[in-house]
Amino acid sequence: MHPNRWMAVLTRFPAPLLGLIAVASLTLAGPVEAAGTMQALPRFYTGSPDQAAFRAMCDADMKAAQEALDRLVSVKGKRTVANTLDTYNELMMHALNVAYPAGLMESVHPDSAYRATAEKITQEIDKFLTDLSLNRDVYDAIAAVDPKGLDAETSYFREKTLRDFRRSGVDRDEATRKKVSELNEHLTLLSQQFGRNIRQDRRFITVDSPDDLKGLPEDFIKSHPAGDDGKIKITVENPDYVPVLRYAENGDVRKRLRFERQNRAYPVNIGVLDSLILVRHELATLLGYPSWAAYITEDKMIGTAENAAAFLDRVSKLVVAPARDEYQIYLQRKREDVPDAKAVEQHEASYYGQLIRKRDYDFDAQAARPYFPFAEVKKGVMDVMSTIFDVQFKKIEDAEVWHPSVEAYEVYEGKKLLGRFFLDLHPRDGKYQHAAQFGIHKGIRGKQIPEAALVCNFPGGKEGDPGLMEHRDVQTFFHEFGHLLHTIFGGDVRWAPVSGTSVERDFVEAPSQMLEEWTWDPTVLQTFAKHYETGEPIPVEMVENMRRADTFGRAIDVAYQLYFANLSLNIYNKDPKDVNTDAVVAKYERELVPFPGMKDTHMQASFGHLDGYSAVYYTYQWSLVIAKDLFSKFDHEHMLDPTIPTKYRKTVLAPAGSRPAADVVRTFLGRDFNYDAYESWVREGLKPKAN
Repeated sequence: MHPNRWMAVLTRFPAPLLGLIAVASLTLAGPVEAAGTMQALPRFYTGSPDQAAFRAMCDADMKAAQEALDRLVSVKGKRTVANTLDTYNELMMHALNVAYPAGLMESVHPDSAYRATAEKITQEIDKFLTDLSLNRDVYDAIAAVDPKGLDAETSYFREKTLRDFRRSGVDRDEATRKKVSELNEHLTLLSQQFGRNIRQDRRFITVDSPDDLKGLPEDFIKSHPAGDDGKIKITVENPDYVPVLRYAENGDVRKRLRFERQNRAYPVNIGVLDSLILVRHELATLLGYPSWAAYITEDKMIGTAENAAAFLDRVSKLVVAPARDEYQIYLQRKREDVPDAKAVEQHEASYYGQLIRKRDYDFDAQAARPYFPFAEVKKGVMDVMSTIFDVQFKKIEDAEVWHPSVEAYEVYEGKKLLGRFFLDLHPRDGKYQHAAQFGIHKGIRGKQIPEAALVCNFPGGKEGDPGLMEHRDVQTFFHEFGHLLHTIFGGDVRWAPVSGTSVERDFVEAPSQMLEEWTWDPTVLQTFAKHYETGEPIPVEMVENMRRADTFGRAIDVAYQLYFANLSLNIYNKDPKDVNTDAVVAKYERELVPFPGMKDTHMQASFGHLDGYSAVYYTYQWSLVIAKDLFSKFDHEHMLDPTIPTKYRKTVLAPAGSRPAADVVRTFLGRDFNYDAYESWVREGLKPKAN
């Protein structure tokens, strides 16, 4: 998993909502009709510059949510699915119709005033949702619905909802509930501030001439002309950062850029992060848990913070020693250039890794880039998904969008409309800086089709720029598109809170990680990976060499993930007075990563997952264990055959969060998942390297 493939996840909401917004699924809809009746489809959500219209739309949904809440608590007589659970479902749909669009707009809208309006709306709906999670009348009403005779989907939804209300503190005394509400409001503001500081810190370096960019691809140099001051600007965003760190021969340029990247949102976010840690700990202990890590892991597949630590320790024993062996290969290669070198620094890792793969595996990443022009990759992703899942994508030419670069599509299965999505794929000022899926409608059977957006920062998007992508960009595209399809294919469930990607948080990455496997298959790649000048498909030999080269550095890649996961867990599993985030960063970087730390840097200030995933960044490796096991059941020789993917879609994706993830996986595999495929994948990278 690429360490910068960050999901836009919001954990500032109270417990009943934590499972709902695993990948920032957003919702928008018009008036709700009776259950089982599909309402007239609303127009596409646009995020148009008309802030008054956006405000009015959100106000209307907040009013509808409040009206549903009033009806729910005023019911007289016997509590039933119809007068209680269905009304709660309507309430939640309208509430999420506000929360999710506001979350999207504060992350992507090009107008800062519009983003500020969205932030204000987020604060208001967060307050409503927090109050809802502490509403004892609502809890008692749902508890009073007789569980006897309920279908499995409804029974699971009822029990999960009651559990989450209890985790929010609904059964505590009034003083405790009031304090919980205050803490959650504070967390909303802190979370917004943390993300805003990252988005607004648009760091860059300058170089004096193209000579300073020697080693970089020609298209990169052409797309970075000198400014009026004669300087060439290089930003810390991925389309600049990744190529410079990988190819630039000038070590000082790489070092300066790495330094700025590692210090983004510093120092302002250090205090914000400290406050997030403090307030979350106070909230957890108020609710009876020893730490935030204990609280946040309780409703995940992993179960406890101790289990999460044991999992990380198990993987560490598998990779840490081999990672240090791999590091020696880096050091030996550097000594060919600097005979007395004592260490390979962080800003040198990607550069020497590329040289080693070129020498030992006959794979030149620069030679592969021309086969991945952005437009062809985008088309290829949709063509592959259309083929294996037997659906069709139709571009909507006249859709209003929040930025001219954004595109809109509908998803069909035959004549049946399954959902809609937007693609917002290139960087710009004020926009979320990584890669994520944001939903726009939460699919609800008979009421609302799912709608989502991909928000990424890929090369291209400028006239004359083919947007040549790294293979890891292609992996990211497949990964994020997997989240989008999970939202759409999982959008035909009855209950809004378990629709789409609203699954256990430590399962949500697995379906998307599995889809990355398609980016390594020569037959799949040759359908779209074509040279941007000649149109020739990528050579099979190049793909095979790329696959072999990918095994080098695998232990180091996993070690980095363990470093991030241990940082995440260990700033949240103890009393905040014992937490110094710089010290925790240094400890786990030193213990797990063979490259020495970069002095005077503070990566935690821009590591968004420390807010979004908080203590559970272990999710990425845990999900990868499941992803590798799921993929073991596919036909690896016929990756474009829809037979198994169709079964997978119906068995794993379609249930969304209406069943426990372990049960969904067990149904597909015919057994409980295990570590065999994952450990085999890791060990593949530990084999002796052959030229």
